[in-house]
Amino acid sequence: MRSSILTLCFAAAVVLGGCSRDAAPAADTAAKSDAVTAPGAEYDSLSYAEPDKVRIRDLALALDVDFNDKQISGSATYDLDWVDPEATELVLDTRDLTIEKVVGERSDGKWVDLKYELADADKLLGSKLSIQAPERNGRIRVTYHTAPQASGLQWLTPAMTEGGKQPFMFSQSQQIHARSWVPLQDTPRVRFTYTAHVTSPKDVMVLMSADNDPKAVRDGDYTFEMPQAIPSYLLAIAAGDLVFKPISDRSGVWAEPAMVDKATAEFADTEKMIEATEAMYGPYRWGRYDILVLPPSFPYGGMENPRITFATPTVIVGDKSLVSLIAHELAHSWAGNLVTFSSPKDQWMNEGITSYVENRIIEALYGKDFANMEAAIAQNELRKTIGDMEPQAQALAIRPDIHVKAGDTLTEVAYDKGAWFMMFLEHRFGREDFDPFLRGYFDHFAFQSIPTTTFVQYAKDNLLAKHPGKVTEAELDEWIYGPGIPESAPVTVSPQFDAVDAVRQAWIDGGALPSTEVTAKWSTQEWLHFLEGMPATLSHDQLAALDAAYAFTGTPNGEIAMRWYPLTVRSGYPEANEAIAEFLERVGRRKLIMPTYAELVKSPAGLAMAETILEKARPGYHPITTGSVESVIAKAKGDDTVVKPVD
Repeated sequence: MRSSILTLCFAAAVVLGGCSRDAAPAADTAAKSDAVTAPGAEYDSLSYAEPDKVRIRDLALALDVDFNDKQISGSATYDLDWVDPEATELVLDTRDLTIEKVVGERSDGKWVDLKYELADADKLLGSKLSIQAPERNGRIRVTYHTAPQASGLQWLTPAMTEGGKQPFMFSQSQQIHARSWVPLQDTPRVRFTYTAHVTSPKDVMVLMSADNDPKAVRDGDYTFEMPQAIPSYLLAIAAGDLVFKPISDRSGVWAEPAMVDKATAEFADTEKMIEATEAMYGPYRWGRYDILVLPPSFPYGGMENPRITFATPTVIVGDKSLVSLIAHELAHSWAGNLVTFSSPKDQWMNEGITSYVENRIIEALYGKDFANMEAAIAQNELRKTIGDMEPQAQALAIRPDIHVKAGDTLTEVAYDKGAWFMMFLEHRFGREDFDPFLRGYFDHFAFQSIPTTTFVQYAKDNLLAKHPGKVTEAELDEWIYGPGIPESAPVTVSPQFDAVDAVRQAWIDGGALPSTEVTAKWSTQEWLHFLEGMPATLSHDQLAALDAAYAFTGTPNGEIAMRWYPLTVRSGYPEANEAIAEFLERVGRRKLIMPTYAELVKSPAGLAMAETILEKARPGYHPITTGSVESVIAKAKGDDTVVKPVD
């Protein structure tokens, strides 16, 4: 998942909150017998499931999408592996689900009712579903329906879409929202294959994180198969007025008709990204790689659902300057989707390694200077913010003997310190040794979920031991479990940013703003660096001068907006208020809007403005976004009763 431009992430995060290469190798698709957690995986505090007793190997869904009632109804059938010979109970995670019936298949093929209990709901984790299976049934089926307020689903009216003609629905299962639309062992410790039969209105196209057929007929009756084993947070569904346009034989864009051409042009380098990653880290093992462009209410930048990345339209700005988001989500096809963290303690293994691979993809396609600018943005921001965090939150991973709460590791540390750690290893060992190590890591643990301790042991055996004297175990330990940024962190240098720093400082010191002859050559990254280096506040005249020269107020670039608008709020520049309201009402991507909300609530007038904007924007916001904004407003008002959402 990527909530940010390039490598910058979660500045305002809240708690959880065609070709022959299409076919994966046989070992990769034989996942029904191998879809288990790797040995040594750790306890997941965000799940009620007991995978050491019984695991879901395969899931068969039969679902109906009802836009009128804003619900999905149907059944989930589990093919089970009873790991513990004494176990007779299947425990599933649910949230706001209505359970209608539970049956089990006997050895003679007959389905019989099973006793079950749905516990009272926990505000964060939902309700534990305990199913008694004294015969240790090989298959169990749960019939259920979702609630209109399901945290993992967003239902949009036609007016909230790009085309304005048909309703739209999409899921966001990460971190623990899959349980709000499918009863599951909702933990990355469990990987399963799945099939699905989905019915919907005939004029709606349905897609899932599975084998979507670009030539599928829109008829309201769809079947899907995911032959590779995935964790629950990668289960995804979307339905709406969607059409397909190819980029290459194995990649293309799904989007609303009004958006598909713009998106396909913006993401034209996707196949080149796939090929560059394969050259470094081995074959793409998921068949197709398509991109679904969602409405602006999508709460994140992107979500790495296998075979079909969900992406925000806010990165489609016409110049490809923000497409490293696609590089990030693609990189998850190796780091995260292929080799998965086994618990919230290990978030960096998904996001940090992915952010590193993302940067390598960007370098391969767009050059070292561009990649360095992106790395510098992330590293500079992390240096500014990490010291304000609790010591444990500054660590990449949490030691096995320490408990975590929801969201403890879902911060920019997982992304940016994680990527920095990988750059440190690359710097010390050299790419000639580090690249084969990382490729070997992806191959060795493919389709497994592992903890940090397993990564550490693999690095000791395959890097430190094979290349002695380059990195000590103490340095490894400091990077992974220590607070702050180690002194051994390599420094990323960007001549482009040095030049931006010079012209910015000259203006602050009383000189002229950089001329259009200079700024016309700037990339989005240089503009972001220009704004990020401004003082915390500026005078009204300074803000007016910037606006007159560069038209920041009303910018179509969300990345610039999320830096400009907080500055105007802090500095008292009411001329931007109308544009702020329009931006916050139109965009639901949390990373882009939360910094402005956070500044607004610091004053009584701003707090009132934030509350007014939220009420207007609420119908188009995803539940995750709504919860995030409500939490910031409640905190400003001294209300501790609002529970922060689980991301």
